[in-house]
Amino acid sequence: QVQLVESGGGLVQAGGSLRLSCAASGRTSSIYAVGWFRQAPGKEREFVAAITRSSTNTYYTDSVKGRFTISRDNAVNTVYLQMNSLKPEDTAVYYCAAGRLVGWAPSTYDYWGQGTQVTVSS
Repeated sequence: QVQLVESGGGLVQAGGSLRLSCAASGRTSSIYAVGWFRQAPGKEREFVAAITRSSTNTYYTDSVKGRFTISRDNAVNTVYLQMNSLKPEDTAVYYCAAGRLVGWAPSTYDYWGQGTQVTVSS
C-alpha cells in the first residue's frame, strides 16, 4: 500500500556531501515516521536517522550526529537525508523505511525501499 523509492546515491570522495531522497507513494496517510538505515557487506542493518510526520522530532545515531540531517516535505511525500563530511565508514546501501511508529530497530517499520548505494572513497 506504500511504495518507497530512494535516490541520490553514488560515489563521492571523503569529506564530500550527498543528499538522498525517499519518495513515498500509495497510502501515504498511514505513514507517521520515516527512517534511514544502512547496511554494509557482512554487517547488520544499522539505524541512521528518523523523523516524525510533524518534522519536530528527529533522531540520529551517534556516528552521524553533526554530519547528517534528516528532513521531510509532506507536501511532496519526500524525506531527505543530507550527508556532509562523508567518511569511508559511511559506505553502505542506504534504505528508506516508513511506518506508524518511530524506532531504532528495522522491525519497527512496515515499508522499505529498494536501497541506494553510497560509496565514499578515501
